[in-house]
Amino acid sequence: MTQVNMTYQLYGSPDSANLVIRLVLEILHVPYEYVAVDRSTQAHKSKAYLAMNPQGLLPVLVDPDQDAPLFETAAILLHLADKHGGLAPDVAAPARGRFLKWLLFLSNTVQSDLRISFRPERYTHTASASDEVGLVVAARVQRHFELLEQEIARSGGPFLLGSKITVLDPYLASCARWAQLYMRGGTMNIGVLPGIKALCERLQAMPEVLRATALEGLGPEPFTHPSRPDLPGITD
Repeated sequence: MTQVNMTYQLYGSPDSANLVIRLVLEILHVPYEYVAVDRSTQAHKSKAYLAMNPQGLLPVLVDPDQDAPLFETAAILLHLADKHGGLAPDVAAPARGRFLKWLLFLSNTVQSDLRISFRPERYTHTASASDEVGLVVAARVQRHFELLEQEIARSGGPFLLGSKITVLDPYLASCARWAQLYMRGGTMNIGVLPGIKALCERLQAMPEVLRATALEGLGPEPFTHPSRPDLPGITD
C-alpha cells in the first residue's frame, strides 16, 4: 500500500459514472475535491473540459501525481485500487485474473450496453428502429446481470469476488441502479437477482456509501429502491 498525501479532483454530475469513483474515494477515505460539471449547460463539451477528456464524457479524475487527467471509469478504478491498496487483489494474487476480467466486463460490456439503452435513438435513424434497439439491448443487459449473479454464487459472496469488497462492487451496484432507472427498453428487476440485491443492500448500509450517495442526491436506498436525483446540472 502506497502512502499518499494529496487531494484529487473529481469532475462529475449527479448520477453519472462519477458516482462509482466517488463511492470508491469515500470507501478509501481519500481526500478529494468534487468539481460539478453542469451537463444542462453542456459544460462537459466546453473547451476546458475537452482538454481533460476529449470525448466530453464523465468522469475525470485529476491526480496531482499523474502527468495528465484520468478518464474511463475502469482505468480510474484500477489506478485508485493499486495506488491505495485494499480494494483489489494484489498483482500476484490468484484472484487478480478474476478481478481484471470482471472489471473489464463491467466497463466494456455492462456499462457500454447500458449507455446504449439509455439513448437508443442515437444509434438508429428511425423511431421504430430505436424502440427495437432499446428492447434488444435491455435483454442483453439482463443477461449480463445474470452472469454476475452466477459469479456471486460461485464465489460464495457476499461480494463479487467473495468475502472481501473490491472496486468491482460499487461499480456493479451503480450499474444495477442505472439498469433499474434509465433503460428505455424495460428496466431490470433486481428482485430476481438475490445475490446482487444482497450485495447492494450491504453496500448501501455502509456509512461511506451513504455519504457518497447523499452528496449525489440519490435517496436512502439508492441501489435497491432507486429514484432519480432532483439536483441542478443534470440531463435525462
